[in-house]
Amino acid sequence: MNDIYKTIVVQTQGIYKEKGSKFLSFAMPVHNVDEIKEIVKEYRKQYYDARHVCYAYMLGAERKEWRANDDGEPSGTAGKPILGQINSKELTDVLVIVVRYFGGTLLGTSGLITAYKEATIDALNQAEIIEKTVDVFFEVHFDYPLMNEVMRVVKDTNAQIIGQAYDNDCVMSLSIRKQDAETLRGKLEKVEGVRISDDA
Repeated sequence: MNDIYKTIVVQTQGIYKEKGSKFLSFAMPVHNVDEIKEIVKEYRKQYYDARHVCYAYMLGAERKEWRANDDGEPSGTAGKPILGQINSKELTDVLVIVVRYFGGTLLGTSGLITAYKEATIDALNQAEIIEKTVDVFFEVHFDYPLMNEVMRVVKDTNAQIIGQAYDNDCVMSLSIRKQDAETLRGKLEKVEGVRISDDA
């Protein structure tokens, strides 16, 4: 199904050592570019004495928003291998940062590619990978007497109630897997007096 994507649950760490150089890797779940910029800034501050702080990320269920950053390493030797491992596990909403402490011996292009790749593999291998569904959000407005009918539709379609407010006008926020969204909308529209607004 195209409404499922894979991501990781919590931050994990890995390490790779080669000829005195140390590559510390950190894989973490992320949600947007602003968050990523803040995290990278923090890591650069925290590891101010490291030679390079390279990273790559992939965002969005369709896996179309990404970036690979070499941070001064020869072009394509750091960010690309990191991104390659994110892609090989088909992950998204993931940022991997690899911090390099230089050990005095140059590793050469292929050595660097291997080092960044292996450090990333180590961090991702520690991660718990989960499948998530792409969800659609609706806000439903109705009068209180319609509550039972609306609840029946929610139950029938396995929609999740993520918020509700009952006053003169009842408002319910619903979340449902993308592939079932049209079914939910269709059933709610059949209940006379229900108004739907897309919350997304």
